[in-house]
Amino acid sequence: MKYTKEQLSALFDKYIKKLRITPNWDISLEFVEDKTWRKTGDFKIDCNDKKAILLLNIENPKQVNLEEVIIHELMHIKMYPLDQVTESLITSNFEEGTPAWNFAYNQFFNALEQTVEEMAKCFLFEFGDNKELSYGRCKTMKSFNDLYDGLNNIE
Repeated sequence: MKYTKEQLSALFDKYIKKLRITPNWDISLEFVEDKTWRKTGDFKIDCNDKKAILLLNIENPKQVNLEEVIIHELMHIKMYPLDQVTESLITSNFEEGTPAWNFAYNQFFNALEQTVEEMAKCFLFEFGDNKELSYGRCKTMKSFNDLYDGLNNIE
């Protein structure tokens, strides 16, 4: 589905209210119209002043359902306090660049992305206008069989 800026702005307004992000945060939506930008959505955050800008790629998005992307990115705002506490615990307990730090950091961010995406899907299915999930990233990944090609049997 191709969205207009007006439709995306309306969806953004809908979800900042449904997720109760405003009035606690001052948040705005900016459209990225740069074909070289590799992300579909991202945030710039000033947590001290509780201000944020959601950046949404409308020129070259990797996902089809931008409503899902808006919800996903807004879920990051909801999770931001936990995100910051966990990241601080990792950086204060492990030396950056060590195997332990890399493991903890990667595991945390993988778990964070999976949690945010699962919450976004639940919210989309409950309140979304377009409940169809995007599979854009899957198209660039190896198939299940390709992942095992060339491995030796364990026998």
